[in-house]
Amino acid sequence: MPHYPAGKLPHSRLDKLLGSLPVAGRAGVVLGPGIGEDAAAVRIGGRTLVVATDPVTFAAERVGWYAVHVNANDVAACGAQPRWFSACILLPERGPQPVGDIFRDITRACQELKVAVIGGHTEVTVGLDRPVVIGQMMGLAHGDRVVRSGGARVGHVIVLTKAAAIEATAIIARERGSQLRRRCPAGLLARAARFLFDPGISVVREAMIAARMGASGIHDPTEGGVLTGLWEMAVASDKQFVVDTQAVPVLPETRHLCELTGLDPLRSIGSGSLLVTIEPRKVDDLLRRLQRAGVAAARIGVVAAGKPGLFDSGARRITVSATDEIARL
Repeated sequence: MPHYPAGKLPHSRLDKLLGSLPVAGRAGVVLGPGIGEDAAAVRIGGRTLVVATDPVTFAAERVGWYAVHVNANDVAACGAQPRWFSACILLPERGPQPVGDIFRDITRACQELKVAVIGGHTEVTVGLDRPVVIGQMMGLAHGDRVVRSGGARVGHVIVLTKAAAIEATAIIARERGSQLRRRCPAGLLARAARFLFDPGISVVREAMIAARMGASGIHDPTEGGVLTGLWEMAVASDKQFVVDTQAVPVLPETRHLCELTGLDPLRSIGSGSLLVTIEPRKVDDLLRRLQRAGVAAARIGVVAAGKPGLFDSGARRITVSATDEIARL
């Protein structure tokens, strides 16, 4: 039996497993499982229901907050407004059992997004060393259109909102802050810990703006960071993504903590940023609308024809790993 490292399954193995699922041809399935697609969509009556399921496993603190937002992000990246949330909360037999804190964080995050909690499950589980929350978010698409990670078209521009490794920065500061205090200014650590809220890991606002503007593809980079998110979009779209890695924004706090811990910010868990592909004539308008909404954004590349994959501006292939950089901590 094969043994896999922490993180996502190897992409080749996952692709084979997904291909064996009984999805093709099923009535009502608008968007099924695939590499790079983080949500599903089902046609029910005259509406399209979008569903996302994601666990929170890297963080031990504020797991309820993470669980709501990372799942809301995946629903919003399909152009659907998050509406309903459920959670499976697994607590360790020994060690921290902050079930009250988890419930409070879920409540606050759902109130912020105007999402209803509709159910779930809570138990103490053998073999865990920290709480794990597996969330599921549902929402309704606007009209019939569901935006896919794999919708990118040749010639379209690639835009990244906010910056790389926002979630990784918050996790490092919160989970390893006590070990870094002697090598890192207290003010910087405090700001980095606040990255969970400012600039924040939610991308619902910018995803809805991009979807309304007719983005061809939208993707929420999580494990593996911005580079893995770009690769997933390229493979899902069957296109080449040519990216100027120097144009990818990295905030000072992120750069400092990643240098201290030896992590690559472009390959570290990236909730809080959003990847968008959109036709060139709409790019300036998208950037203006995002700026008015208080969301920074930058052009980082272009979609090209050719063998699917991720390439830098010098035409060199960029490889990615199924294991996030932060797993090394």
